[in-house]
Amino acid sequence: MSDAPARRPVTNTRVVVIDGDVVRERPDRLVTEEPMEIRVHGPGQSPEPLAVTMRTPGHDFELAVGFCVTEGLLTDPEELDSAAYCLGGQGEQLYNVVTVKLRRPVPAGARRRDLVTNSSCGICGTTSLEEVELQCAPVADGPVMGIDAIRALPDRLRDAQSVFDRTGGLHAAGLARSDGELLVVREDVGRHNAVDGVIGHAFLAGMLPLRDVALVVSGRLSFEIVQKAAVAGIPILVAVSAPSSLAVDLGRRLGQTVVGFVRGDRANVYSHPERVALPVGV
Repeated sequence: MSDAPARRPVTNTRVVVIDGDVVRERPDRLVTEEPMEIRVHGPGQSPEPLAVTMRTPGHDFELAVGFCVTEGLLTDPEELDSAAYCLGGQGEQLYNVVTVKLRRPVPAGARRRDLVTNSSCGICGTTSLEEVELQCAPVADGPVMGIDAIRALPDRLRDAQSVFDRTGGLHAAGLARSDGELLVVREDVGRHNAVDGVIGHAFLAGMLPLRDVALVVSGRLSFEIVQKAAVAGIPILVAVSAPSSLAVDLGRRLGQTVVGFVRGDRANVYSHPERVALPVGV
């Protein structure tokens, strides 16, 4: 189940650079942003659209599967039959349409996004707040993580962003062990897509629930990122920027440790600080 190299995460362009009184033209690179439709079906069912998301091509199957996991449609790897690009009328592969096939029927009341999920907002298209908050059980106790390992995560995530180095226009999400070692990193123009990507990778690798890892993100922590992490069982969330009030409230209710503004020697722990080990004497 490997993604075909049909689309590249980077698009070449030319740019006019103005530097003081100097104006020059030079080649440049942009992060690729394209729509991807996710369809889902089970045995004997026709594929039905689930969502359209603006994403950076590269790990489309992990993104589609991760989205199904965090939407509550996939809970066990045994339920997944396949993820594949759709075929057009002439038999050509449609690299912006991915179909996820389950080994069981998809419930008739499965939640469906009504609009495009854009690259900055993961909950666009939902019809009510009640639809947004999935029923999640509190996460397991999880590991205790040293503050030094937490403070090192943003730099480690940044060092792993190969596409960001070429474009400067991508979010990233990564899964890390309690010692701070990164297990997987995914980049995308949408931060929620990056989170779905690492969760999809973990699901396909048989790693869920992710009771013993931390999620680190390159931007802020929104309500839905905390929710997605809870669905995957992730107990610790680390962000370079701020969490929202709703994200902190959800983290407290679901037993998750939310850490924000992790920059240099600083870090703010907003919920369940018992998982953060401070240096001796502090």
